[in-house]
Amino acid sequence: MSKYVKGLLQTEFEKVLAGDRAREFVVLNLTGVNGVDNNLMRSGLRQKGVEVLVVKNALFRRALCGRQMEAAAPLFEGPCALAYGGDSVVDVARELTEWGRKIKAMQFKGAYLDGTLVAGEEVASLAKMPTRRELQGMIAGTVRAPAARLAGAIVAAGSQVAGCLKTVIEKAEKADKQAA
Repeated sequence: MSKYVKGLLQTEFEKVLAGDRAREFVVLNLTGVNGVDNNLMRSGLRQKGVEVLVVKNALFRRALCGRQMEAAAPLFEGPCALAYGGDSVVDVARELTEWGRKIKAMQFKGAYLDGTLVAGEEVASLAKMPTRRELQGMIAGTVRAPAARLAGAIVAAGSQVAGCLKTVIEKAEKADKQAA
C-alpha cells in the first residue's frame, strides 16, 4: 500500500475518532465469520446505530496517538474490527453480545471506555451495566423522590386541615338550619 493511500486511511481513522460516536468503542476479531453472517450482523447493527469498521492496526494506532487515546493501542494486535456508535459503549456491547450468541466465531478483544481498557472477557459484563440514559433516569428518580415525599406530606397535612374545616362548617350550617 502506498504512503498516499496509508495517509488517506489514517486521515479517515482520525475522522472516525474525532466524532463523538467513537470516543468509546469495542474491538472485535471477526476471523472465521462468513460473509453472509458478517453482512447480516453489520446491517442489523447499523439499524441500531452501531457501525463496524475493519482497521489496519499500525495506521489506527497512529490515529489513536493523534487523538490522545494511546491507552487503547494494546487492543490492536492481529485482525481487528472496531464497533462504535449507539448512545454509549454499553449499547454497543449489548448489541454485539446478542450477535455473539448467533455468530460463534466472533470474539471480543476488549473495549475502550473513558480512557481505560476493558478486557475481552469483561465486555459481556459491560453489556449488563445500565446505559447512560438508564443511569440518568435512576439519578433523576433518586433526586425527585424526597421532593415528591415532601410535597405529599405538605399536601396531606393541608388536606387534613381542609377536611376538618369542612366538617366544622357543615356542622355549623346544620346547626343553623335546625335553629331556624
